[in-house]
Amino acid sequence: MLLRWLGLTLVVLLALQLTSVMLIGTWEEPTFQQLLVERLISQAPMALMGLLLILLGCRLDVPHEGRTPLRWLVAVLAAVLAIGLALAVPVTVSADGSITAQTEQNLATKRGQLEMAKQQSSNPQVIEQLVRQAEQAGQVPPQATPEQKQQAARGFIDRQLQQMQDQLKQEERSSVLALNQRRFNGTASAVVLVVAFALVALAAVL
Repeated sequence: MLLRWLGLTLVVLLALQLTSVMLIGTWEEPTFQQLLVERLISQAPMALMGLLLILLGCRLDVPHEGRTPLRWLVAVLAAVLAIGLALAVPVTVSADGSITAQTEQNLATKRGQLEMAKQQSSNPQVIEQLVRQAEQAGQVPPQATPEQKQQAARGFIDRQLQQMQDQLKQEERSSVLALNQRRFNGTASAVVLVVAFALVALAAVL
């Protein structure tokens, strides 16, 4: 009896989690769809464990009874969750594609800015402008030769370019990591959970 009540508690907790999301938006909103799907995928393992506890409790408490109403309830809930997770897969794939496209566009813009900065860094006029700005700000010693001033300006440009390049590489690594997390924690997890709930539904009626 205790196992069955524990299992039902876990299933009810999933229902409460989903209800809290459903009350704040409509299905037509992409943001709401993504939030609901993420909540379903992240909390579904809890419900899976709850259904397994219910089945285990049924088999331990009444091992000789056949398809009891509680086992039919488990089968229906597992089937509903399997269908819901199957419907969530296209949503996660679409969201991943949209986020990936936006991220690639932002990275492409920053790559273009970096290339433009590299081209400008080789322009003598840019070097002279930096030297004049440094002189006006008092950032170069008065006794410095023109060659030393240009060398200092080039060193400043090189440091700025290196910083931009490091930031771009860090953002590229972060985007790849985020994409992998969305794929494995979202789409792949949903597919695995669909199979798991389908097996639970079959186990409940067999």
